[in-house]
Amino acid sequence: MVSSVVGAPAERREGLEKVTGGARYAAEHAVPGRAYAWPVPATVARGTVTAVDTAAALERPGVLTVLTHENAPRIAEPDDATLAVLQNPRVPHRGWFVALVVAETPEDARAGAAAVRVSYDVEAHDVSLSAAHPAAYAPEQANGGHPGSTEHGDPEGTFAASAVRVDCDYRVPPLHNHPMEPHSSTAWWDGDRLVVHTSSQGSTVVRDTLADLFQLPEDRVTVVAEHVGGGFGSKGTPRPDVVLAVMAARQTGRPVTLALPRRHLPAVVGHRAPTLHRVRIGAEADGRITSLIHEVTTHTSRVKEFVEQAAVPARTMYAAPNLRTVHRVAPLDVPTPSWMRAPGEAPGMYALESAMDELACELGMDPVRLRIANEPDTEPGSGKPFSSRHLVECLREGARRFGWSHRAPRPDGSLRIGTGVAAATYPVLVQPSTAAARALPDGTVLVRINATDIGTGARTVLAQIAADALGRPLEQVRIEVGRSDLPAASLAGGSSGTASWGWAVHEACTRLTAELADHAGPLPDSGLEARADTAGEADADSPWARHAFGAHFAEVAVDTVTGEVRVRRLLGVFAAGHILNARTARSQFVGAMIMGLGMALTEGSTMDAAFGDFTESDLASYHVPAHADVPDVEAHWIDEDDPRLNPMGSKGIGEIGIVGTAAAIGNAVHHATGVRFRELPLTPDHLLPGLRS
Repeated sequence: MVSSVVGAPAERREGLEKVTGGARYAAEHAVPGRAYAWPVPATVARGTVTAVDTAAALERPGVLTVLTHENAPRIAEPDDATLAVLQNPRVPHRGWFVALVVAETPEDARAGAAAVRVSYDVEAHDVSLSAAHPAAYAPEQANGGHPGSTEHGDPEGTFAASAVRVDCDYRVPPLHNHPMEPHSSTAWWDGDRLVVHTSSQGSTVVRDTLADLFQLPEDRVTVVAEHVGGGFGSKGTPRPDVVLAVMAARQTGRPVTLALPRRHLPAVVGHRAPTLHRVRIGAEADGRITSLIHEVTTHTSRVKEFVEQAAVPARTMYAAPNLRTVHRVAPLDVPTPSWMRAPGEAPGMYALESAMDELACELGMDPVRLRIANEPDTEPGSGKPFSSRHLVECLREGARRFGWSHRAPRPDGSLRIGTGVAAATYPVLVQPSTAAARALPDGTVLVRINATDIGTGARTVLAQIAADALGRPLEQVRIEVGRSDLPAASLAGGSSGTASWGWAVHEACTRLTAELADHAGPLPDSGLEARADTAGEADADSPWARHAFGAHFAEVAVDTVTGEVRVRRLLGVFAAGHILNARTARSQFVGAMIMGLGMALTEGSTMDAAFGDFTESDLASYHVPAHADVPDVEAHWIDEDDPRLNPMGSKGIGEIGIVGTAAAIGNAVHHATGVRFRELPLTPDHLLPGLRS
């Protein structure tokens, strides 16, 4: 369905606002009488608050009030226990908020928070994850509703009898989302009506949650997320900032802004849980896989169960007649993990694709050819046919563009140059949404949907979908998004946004086109409107296994003296249905690949066993890639014609770019040095012992 509108590299509609400072984010709404809040985090890893001394804080200039579990407004018990802030004296992990200072300025609030003194009854804590942790158990489900464990055939017996075997352990540390805009909310009460500006990936979900917590009708809550400075999953559900801002506004009778300090984020907005992997692959001498076993151990908090579904990709990737995938999770005194870009797939495919490279080495076989030799006819885990699967084409096209056939490792002084490859996959997720399209007398069409543009260019792509369905020029379509009083829509998560919202927009515009064809005479002053609701269609069970696929190629230089790794080239080729906007799609692919580079080389977090918190809690210690770290990055795609997805024939693209990148880089490091490193990130302290031995 590619046309002159859909697929074109249209410029972002909000781009000028953002680069000129016109875009307003959640903490930038200057409501008259606004006050500011600053949270007080717990300084123990487990225990009970016995006293909160607020006297010194209340004497500070500008301080209006201090909320604690003793005086904070009561809320209904939330489905998400991480939102039950200031409701009781329990401390489930270090960094849990135990007080909130509200003051005239951010500086006053910060000074007041520093003056609050909290006493605790401290209990022994446990924050150390191990594969043999005695509290680890096998959950019924992992994140996304996936079965916790699956098994087909005789994976153990077949593995033991296989001609070639690899049995490898991999470790991925905790990782943090760190969006450019920290989690922020501005809230005020207009009589009995609540208005909130918040940095969120889905304001419909926030509205519904606040209505439940504060026992309000949904139509008396308006949540706005017009511009969002990134989220990467951490803003996919409401976080404590929005609940605390609403509490403070109710307590003071004034608008209140709460922007979480960046150092607080690792403890209260989720993180990618650490994952310990054991991958075993058995194969025939010709490379055909006979057995695949992927076992993962991860942690969750004692507040809420979240199981990183890192073994799930093994159920999709390769033709393995004997297959077992297992998740185990240990509840510890740690912050609750949550979604981070490509949850499950990013760490899971690092382990699986590293193991595939190790198998290729054992076989003496080209790793691209090994993957092609194990291409399945149907999805191994479910037996469903694929709606479309062009992984082989991605591998071959990537190899051609990258010059893979000339991949011999080579020395360059103290540098060793190597190349690596890894495959990528991400599921097609679609959620029900509603949309309205109104033709106006001035010749424009107004499309309204509560989509959230978190920096992906959603406004622009939805306008393109609408223009295509209407058969009109793009400039005749106006878009309104980012308010909970617009037609309800799903959140921006799981690479499902455009597929979900675009379906509803396409349907509304198609219906409007039909109404206009039947309408005689001029339009009424209010225009003519059509609405669509994709419930029952978008969420219907599909007989097809629907996934996007891709292939990553990396060239690295490893300094054998310093242990430093530099990526020289990254190239990705993706098969993700029809690409709806070439400009924004390339931006999404490249951005995700750079995030995968960070996962491989610079990003890592350490849980301090003694104190029970993450030691890397700011951008000075948690290193996201800088300009100097980012090499020549190329993203290409194969256009797929898949009618089994949605009216646009599109798949999500926001996350597949990070999946496999770290493995491709790790495989390139092995190719360059001959040493296999199985723990991320590949920093000099991890590499030097292996290089010297």
